[in-house]
Amino acid sequence: MTTPPAGGAPQGPPEPAGPDRSGHVAIITGMSGAGRTTAGRVIEDRGWYVVDNLPPALIPELMRLTADDPARQKIAAIVDVRTRDFTRELDRALEELAGGGLRPRIIFVDSSDESLVRRFESVRRPHPLQGEGLLLDGIRRERRMLADLRSSADVVIDTTNDNVHQLSAKIDALLNTDARVQLRLAIVSFGYKYGIPLDADVVLDLRFLPNPYWIPELRDFTGRDPQVRDFVLGQERTGTYLDHAEQMLRTAVSGYLQEGRRYVTVAVGCTGGKHRSVATAEELTRRLEDLEEAGVQLTTFHRDLGRE
Repeated sequence: MTTPPAGGAPQGPPEPAGPDRSGHVAIITGMSGAGRTTAGRVIEDRGWYVVDNLPPALIPELMRLTADDPARQKIAAIVDVRTRDFTRELDRALEELAGGGLRPRIIFVDSSDESLVRRFESVRRPHPLQGEGLLLDGIRRERRMLADLRSSADVVIDTTNDNVHQLSAKIDALLNTDARVQLRLAIVSFGYKYGIPLDADVVLDLRFLPNPYWIPELRDFTGRDPQVRDFVLGQERTGTYLDHAEQMLRTAVSGYLQEGRRYVTVAVGCTGGKHRSVATAEELTRRLEDLEEAGVQLTTFHRDLGRE
Protein backbone atom coordinates (compact mmCIF):
# COMPACT_ATOMS: atom_id res chain seq x y z
CA MET A 1 0.00 0.00 0.00
CA THR A 2 1.17 3.47 -0.80
CA THR A 3 2.10 6.30 1.54
CA PRO A 4 -0.07 9.40 2.03
CA PRO A 5 0.11 11.98 -0.75
CA ALA A 6 2.16 15.11 -0.28
CA GLY A 7 0.58 18.48 -0.69
CA GLY A 8 -0.55 21.65 1.00
CA ALA A 9 -3.78 22.45 2.74
CA PRO A 10 -7.02 21.70 0.90
CA GLN A 11 -8.20 24.46 -1.42
CA GLY A 12 -11.97 24.06 -1.10
CA PRO A 13 -14.17 21.03 -1.65
CA PRO A 14 -13.10 18.47 -4.27
CA GLU A 15 -14.75 18.52 -7.65
CA PRO A 16 -17.39 15.80 -8.08
CA ALA A 17 -15.71 12.72 -9.48
CA GLY A 18 -18.56 11.76 -11.77
CA PRO A 19 -20.85 8.75 -11.79
CA ASP A 20 -18.00 6.28 -12.37
CA ARG A 21 -16.77 6.86 -8.82
CA SER A 22 -20.04 6.20 -7.08
CA GLY A 23 -19.48 3.36 -4.62
CA HIS A 24 -15.75 3.36 -5.35
CA VAL A 25 -14.53 5.43 -2.41
CA ALA A 26 -14.13 3.84 1.03
CA ILE A 27 -12.70 4.76 4.41
CA ILE A 28 -11.43 1.85 6.48
CA THR A 29 -11.18 2.45 10.21
CA GLY A 30 -11.84 0.61 13.45
CA MET A 31 -10.11 -0.86 16.45
CA SER A 32 -6.33 -1.22 16.51
CA GLY A 33 -5.45 -4.87 16.04
CA ALA A 34 -8.83 -5.75 14.52
CA GLY A 35 -7.45 -6.07 10.99
CA ARG A 36 -7.64 -2.68 9.28
CA THR A 37 -4.42 -3.27 7.36
CA THR A 38 -5.42 -6.83 6.44
CA ALA A 39 -8.74 -5.53 5.13
CA GLY A 40 -6.84 -2.92 3.14
CA ARG A 41 -4.62 -5.57 1.56
CA VAL A 42 -7.66 -7.61 0.57
CA ILE A 43 -9.23 -4.55 -1.06
CA GLU A 44 -5.95 -3.71 -2.76
CA ASP A 45 -5.83 -7.23 -4.20
CA ARG A 46 -9.24 -6.46 -5.76
CA GLY A 47 -7.72 -3.61 -7.77
CA TRP A 48 -8.32 -0.69 -5.43
CA TYR A 49 -5.78 2.07 -4.74
CA VAL A 50 -5.23 1.90 -0.96
CA VAL A 51 -3.48 4.48 1.23
CA ASP A 52 -2.59 3.32 4.74
CA ASN A 53 -2.21 5.50 7.85
CA LEU A 54 -3.63 8.58 6.15
CA PRO A 55 -4.42 11.60 8.35
CA PRO A 56 -8.15 12.27 7.93
CA ALA A 57 -7.48 15.90 6.97
CA LEU A 58 -5.72 14.67 3.81
CA ILE A 59 -8.62 12.55 2.53
CA PRO A 60 -10.17 15.38 0.44
CA GLU A 61 -6.74 16.13 -1.02
CA LEU A 62 -6.34 12.46 -1.96
CA MET A 63 -9.67 12.60 -3.78
CA ARG A 64 -8.56 15.68 -5.71
CA LEU A 65 -5.21 14.20 -6.70
CA THR A 66 -6.79 11.01 -8.05
CA ALA A 67 -9.99 12.43 -9.57
CA ASP A 68 -8.65 12.43 -13.15
CA ASP A 69 -6.51 9.29 -12.89
CA PRO A 70 -8.34 6.37 -14.58
CA ALA A 71 -6.13 3.87 -12.73
CA ARG A 72 -7.09 5.29 -9.33
CA GLN A 73 -10.84 5.63 -9.43
CA LYS A 74 -11.33 3.01 -6.72
CA ILE A 75 -9.87 4.59 -3.59
CA ALA A 76 -9.66 3.32 -0.02
CA ALA A 77 -8.07 5.27 2.84
CA ILE A 78 -7.12 3.56 6.10
CA VAL A 79 -7.31 5.88 9.11
CA ASP A 80 -6.89 5.34 12.86
CA VAL A 81 -7.01 7.15 16.18
CA ARG A 82 -3.29 7.85 16.36
CA THR A 83 -3.99 11.04 14.43
CA ARG A 84 -4.41 14.04 16.72
CA ASP A 85 -8.04 15.22 16.90
CA PHE A 86 -8.97 12.14 14.88
CA THR A 87 -12.75 12.41 15.24
CA ARG A 88 -12.90 16.13 14.50
CA GLU A 89 -10.61 15.82 11.47
CA LEU A 90 -12.60 12.93 10.04
CA ASP A 91 -15.91 14.79 10.49
CA ARG A 92 -14.50 17.80 8.66
CA ALA A 93 -13.14 15.62 5.86
CA LEU A 94 -16.49 13.89 5.37
CA GLU A 95 -18.29 17.25 5.27
CA GLU A 96 -15.84 18.52 2.66
CA LEU A 97 -16.31 15.42 0.53
CA ALA A 98 -20.09 15.72 0.80
CA GLY A 99 -19.78 19.29 -0.47
CA GLY A 100 -18.10 17.89 -3.57
CA GLY A 101 -20.71 15.19 -4.12
CA LEU A 102 -18.77 12.28 -2.65
CA ARG A 103 -20.06 9.99 0.09
CA PRO A 104 -17.47 7.35 0.98
CA ARG A 105 -18.51 4.03 2.43
CA ILE A 106 -17.21 3.83 6.00
CA ILE A 107 -16.04 0.31 6.86
CA PHE A 108 -15.43 -0.23 10.58
CA VAL A 109 -13.29 -3.26 11.49
CA ASP A 110 -13.90 -4.57 15.01
CA SER A 111 -13.01 -7.50 17.23
CA SER A 112 -13.73 -8.57 20.79
CA ASP A 113 -11.57 -7.19 23.60
CA GLU A 114 -10.30 -10.69 24.40
CA SER A 115 -9.25 -11.24 20.79
CA LEU A 116 -7.49 -7.86 20.64
CA VAL A 117 -5.58 -8.61 23.85
CA ARG A 118 -4.39 -11.94 22.42
CA ARG A 119 -3.27 -10.30 19.19
CA PHE A 120 -1.30 -7.53 20.88
CA GLU A 121 0.29 -9.99 23.29
CA SER A 122 1.27 -12.31 20.43
CA VAL A 123 3.25 -9.56 18.70
CA ARG A 124 4.46 -8.07 22.02
CA ARG A 125 3.50 -4.54 21.09
CA PRO A 126 1.68 -1.97 23.26
CA HIS A 127 -1.67 -0.55 22.27
CA PRO A 128 -1.28 2.96 20.77
CA LEU A 129 -3.51 4.43 23.51
CA GLN A 130 -2.20 2.29 26.36
CA GLY A 131 0.19 4.88 27.82
CA GLU A 132 1.34 3.85 31.29
CA GLY A 133 -1.75 1.71 31.86
CA LEU A 134 -2.66 -1.85 31.01
CA LEU A 135 -3.22 -3.16 27.50
CA LEU A 136 -6.94 -3.50 28.20
CA ASP A 137 -7.05 0.14 29.35
CA GLY A 138 -5.86 1.27 25.91
CA ILE A 139 -8.39 -0.95 24.13
CA ARG A 140 -11.26 0.37 26.21
CA ARG A 141 -10.14 3.97 25.74
CA GLU A 142 -10.05 3.50 21.97
CA ARG A 143 -13.46 1.82 21.99
CA ARG A 144 -14.98 4.80 23.80
CA MET A 145 -13.37 7.23 21.35
CA LEU A 146 -14.72 5.33 18.34
CA ALA A 147 -18.22 4.56 19.67
CA ASP A 148 -19.98 7.28 17.67
CA LEU A 149 -18.06 6.49 14.48
CA ARG A 150 -18.86 2.79 14.83
CA SER A 151 -22.57 3.50 15.22
CA SER A 152 -22.61 5.68 12.08
CA ALA A 153 -20.46 3.39 9.91
CA ASP A 154 -22.02 1.87 6.80
CA VAL A 155 -20.86 -1.56 7.84
CA VAL A 156 -19.10 -3.16 10.81
CA ILE A 157 -16.90 -6.18 10.07
CA ASP A 158 -16.36 -8.47 13.06
CA THR A 159 -12.99 -10.22 12.67
CA THR A 160 -12.99 -11.95 16.07
CA ASN A 161 -13.21 -15.43 14.56
CA ASP A 162 -12.40 -14.68 10.91
CA ASN A 163 -9.47 -16.02 8.97
CA VAL A 164 -8.26 -14.12 5.91
CA HIS A 165 -10.49 -16.16 3.59
CA GLN A 166 -13.64 -15.36 5.59
CA LEU A 167 -12.64 -11.70 5.73
CA SER A 168 -12.10 -11.74 1.96
CA ALA A 169 -15.59 -13.17 1.39
CA LYS A 170 -17.16 -10.41 3.50
CA ILE A 171 -15.23 -7.71 1.66
CA ASP A 172 -16.10 -9.15 -1.75
CA ALA A 173 -19.79 -8.80 -0.82
CA LEU A 174 -19.19 -5.20 0.24
CA LEU A 175 -17.35 -4.29 -2.94
CA ASN A 176 -20.15 -5.42 -5.20
CA THR A 177 -21.00 -2.16 -6.94
CA ASP A 178 -23.98 -3.41 -8.92
CA ALA A 179 -26.15 -0.30 -9.22
CA ARG A 180 -29.27 -2.44 -8.80
CA VAL A 181 -28.23 -3.39 -5.26
CA GLN A 182 -29.65 -0.91 -2.75
CA LEU A 183 -29.27 -2.99 0.42
CA ARG A 184 -26.86 -5.78 1.33
CA LEU A 185 -28.47 -8.13 3.83
CA ALA A 186 -26.14 -10.68 5.43
CA ILE A 187 -27.64 -13.61 7.35
CA VAL A 188 -25.01 -15.10 9.67
CA SER A 189 -25.35 -18.25 11.74
CA PHE A 190 -23.32 -18.37 14.96
CA GLY A 191 -22.85 -20.20 18.26
CA TYR A 192 -23.56 -18.40 21.52
CA LYS A 193 -20.68 -20.29 23.12
CA TYR A 194 -18.36 -18.28 20.85
CA GLY A 195 -20.10 -14.94 21.41
CA ILE A 196 -22.66 -12.86 19.53
CA PRO A 197 -21.20 -11.33 16.32
CA LEU A 198 -20.10 -7.76 16.97
CA ASP A 199 -21.52 -6.62 13.64
CA ALA A 200 -25.04 -7.96 14.27
CA ASP A 201 -27.91 -5.53 13.72
CA VAL A 202 -30.64 -8.11 14.43
CA VAL A 203 -30.20 -11.24 16.59
CA LEU A 204 -32.47 -14.29 16.41
CA ASP A 205 -32.11 -16.89 19.19
CA LEU A 206 -32.83 -20.53 18.27
CA ARG A 207 -31.88 -22.07 21.60
CA PHE A 208 -35.55 -22.69 22.48
CA LEU A 209 -35.65 -25.48 19.88
CA PRO A 210 -34.65 -29.12 20.55
CA ASN A 211 -30.91 -29.49 20.03
CA PRO A 212 -29.84 -32.14 17.47
CA TYR A 213 -26.53 -32.39 19.35
CA TRP A 214 -28.27 -34.56 21.95
CA ILE A 215 -29.54 -36.99 19.32
CA PRO A 216 -26.67 -39.43 18.64
CA GLU A 217 -27.61 -40.12 15.01
CA LEU A 218 -27.68 -36.36 14.24
CA ARG A 219 -24.78 -35.07 16.34
CA ASP A 220 -22.05 -35.46 13.72
CA PHE A 221 -24.07 -33.82 10.95
CA THR A 222 -24.67 -30.10 10.41
CA GLY A 223 -27.63 -27.91 9.57
CA ARG A 224 -26.68 -28.24 5.91
CA ASP A 225 -27.31 -31.98 5.95
CA PRO A 226 -30.87 -33.11 5.15
CA GLN A 227 -31.19 -35.19 8.33
CA VAL A 228 -30.59 -32.19 10.58
CA ARG A 229 -32.37 -29.69 8.34
CA ASP A 230 -35.53 -31.79 8.26
CA PHE A 231 -35.41 -32.29 12.04
CA VAL A 232 -34.97 -28.57 12.80
CA LEU A 233 -37.44 -27.26 10.24
CA GLY A 234 -39.93 -30.00 11.10
CA GLN A 235 -40.49 -28.58 14.58
CA GLU A 236 -43.81 -26.75 14.85
CA ARG A 237 -42.19 -23.90 16.78
CA THR A 238 -39.56 -23.46 14.06
CA GLY A 239 -42.22 -22.76 11.44
CA THR A 240 -44.04 -20.30 13.69
CA TYR A 241 -40.81 -18.54 14.63
CA LEU A 242 -39.67 -18.31 11.01
CA ASP A 243 -43.04 -16.90 9.95
CA HIS A 244 -42.71 -14.08 12.49
CA ALA A 245 -39.02 -13.50 11.73
CA GLU A 246 -39.69 -13.34 8.01
CA GLN A 247 -42.51 -10.82 8.45
CA MET A 248 -40.38 -8.71 10.81
CA LEU A 249 -37.46 -8.64 8.39
CA ARG A 250 -39.65 -7.79 5.41
CA THR A 251 -41.05 -4.85 7.37
CA ALA A 252 -37.56 -3.77 8.44
CA VAL A 253 -36.13 -4.11 4.92
CA SER A 254 -38.87 -1.86 3.59
CA GLY A 255 -37.83 0.75 6.14
CA TYR A 256 -34.11 0.25 5.47
CA LEU A 257 -34.65 0.87 1.77
CA GLN A 258 -36.69 3.97 2.45
CA GLU A 259 -34.08 5.36 4.86
CA GLY A 260 -31.16 4.55 2.56
CA ARG A 261 -29.55 1.96 4.84
CA ARG A 262 -27.02 -0.01 2.79
CA TYR A 263 -25.76 -2.83 5.02
CA VAL A 264 -27.61 -4.98 7.57
CA THR A 265 -26.47 -8.13 9.37
CA VAL A 266 -28.98 -10.61 10.80
CA ALA A 267 -27.34 -13.04 13.25
CA VAL A 268 -29.07 -16.39 13.83
CA GLY A 269 -27.73 -18.21 16.88
CA CYS A 270 -27.88 -21.54 18.66
CA THR A 271 -25.54 -23.04 21.25
CA GLY A 272 -22.69 -24.19 19.01
CA GLY A 273 -23.52 -22.69 15.61
CA LYS A 274 -23.61 -26.10 13.95
CA HIS A 275 -27.18 -27.39 13.74
CA ARG A 276 -30.23 -25.21 14.47
CA SER A 277 -28.77 -21.84 13.46
CA VAL A 278 -27.30 -23.15 10.21
CA ALA A 279 -30.50 -24.84 9.05
CA THR A 280 -32.63 -21.85 10.05
CA ALA A 281 -30.32 -19.26 8.46
CA GLU A 282 -30.43 -21.08 5.15
CA GLU A 283 -34.21 -21.45 5.30
CA LEU A 284 -34.62 -17.77 6.15
CA THR A 285 -32.42 -16.84 3.19
CA ARG A 286 -34.52 -19.04 0.92
CA ARG A 287 -37.74 -17.39 2.13
CA LEU A 288 -36.37 -13.90 1.46
CA GLU A 289 -34.91 -14.57 -1.99
CA ASP A 290 -37.67 -12.61 -3.71
CA LEU A 291 -36.35 -9.42 -2.06
CA GLU A 292 -33.54 -9.43 -4.62
CA GLU A 293 -36.09 -8.12 -7.12
CA ALA A 294 -36.38 -5.00 -4.93
CA GLY A 295 -32.61 -4.38 -4.92
CA VAL A 296 -31.62 -6.45 -1.87
CA GLN A 297 -28.48 -8.57 -2.09
CA LEU A 298 -28.68 -11.61 0.19
CA THR A 299 -25.56 -13.29 1.55
CA THR A 300 -25.33 -16.20 3.98
CA PHE A 301 -22.34 -16.93 6.24
CA HIS A 302 -21.89 -19.73 8.78
CA ARG A 303 -19.42 -18.18 11.19
CA ASP A 304 -18.83 -21.10 13.55
CA LEU A 305 -19.51 -24.09 11.33
CA GLY A 306 -16.58 -26.49 11.60
CA ARG A 307 -15.23 -25.14 14.90
CA GLU A 308 -16.28 -28.19 16.90
